[in-house]
Amino acid sequence: MESTSATTAPSAVGIVEVAPRDGLQNESEILTPAERAELIARAVAAGARRVEAVAFVHPGRVPQMAGAEEVMALVPRSEAVRYSGLVLNLRGLERALDSGVDEVNCVVVASDTFCRRNQGVGTEDAFTAWEAVAARAHAAGVAPSLTIAAAFGCPFEGETPEEHVVEIARRGALTGATEVVLADTIGVAAPDAVTRLLHGVAAAAPGAGLRCHFHNSRNTGYANAVAALHAGATWLDASLGGIGGCPFAPAATGNIATEDLVYLMERMRVRTGIDLEAAADIGRGLGDRLGNPVPALLGRAGGFPPASRPDTAASEDRTVPPPKSVPSAADLPATEGN
Repeated sequence: MESTSATTAPSAVGIVEVAPRDGLQNESEILTPAERAELIARAVAAGARRVEAVAFVHPGRVPQMAGAEEVMALVPRSEAVRYSGLVLNLRGLERALDSGVDEVNCVVVASDTFCRRNQGVGTEDAFTAWEAVAARAHAAGVAPSLTIAAAFGCPFEGETPEEHVVEIARRGALTGATEVVLADTIGVAAPDAVTRLLHGVAAAAPGAGLRCHFHNSRNTGYANAVAALHAGATWLDASLGGIGGCPFAPAATGNIATEDLVYLMERMRVRTGIDLEAAADIGRGLGDRLGNPVPALLGRAGGFPPASRPDTAASEDRTVPPPKSVPSAADLPATEGN
């Protein structure tokens, strides 16, 4: 996709559905593998084409993610849909490869303190683990994404230096990252910081796709998503119902909600490929299953105009094709004039 001006949004953006992993990992109610597979199937039916389905981590640390192999054995398979699994080391990667994932996502936390809380090792050791994961994943023909967590701030160390994040991204691209994901793990970013950091990472890692992961902990997640869209991110993470958070970060609640993000994008005439009404219905159902109302607002307020989705430029064609191997801007359709 060609670059756009600060006031002109691209015609399409991909949404990575993360409710089955990042969403459920912070919920006290634990869903069975069959229930998680059903959630994934419903997300795919609503138009999701990239789904973070599972985490290959120790169930003692994150019991909500137990049974990853069972989930992957039950999900619907299609050439149009790509499933990713979170891995932190080679052991997790081998489990992921055996389960038939299409992509793997490896996390390096930008601050040492949080990295030790999250993964039991410091940032440099986590990066060393990433290098091994990336090399093995490429050898197996699976695309590895590098998520830089706490990219905008750490609950223990405060502000995360932008140059530090850019350097991790640069090194990540050199060691095999097909995609760099900037994660505002505790929801402290503001749009100007998102713009600066994306531009810095794009310059430092020109061969990698750009993706962002925002939490709405302080009600800035959707503004940050718009900033990321304008700054060159071609994929945005979102969670049905807005559920989720990080169990190892204080007050790190609330992913941005898929249905609310889709509504925002549609009102901006940006194609996502996700059916708004279907996504809102799934979010409402998640709230019922989890025993608490979900943070998403579309399930309560509904779309606009009433009883119909917004009149968008994509009304006749909602399709956003998935990446074939490397998630990048080239995988999304351009619009005349962009």
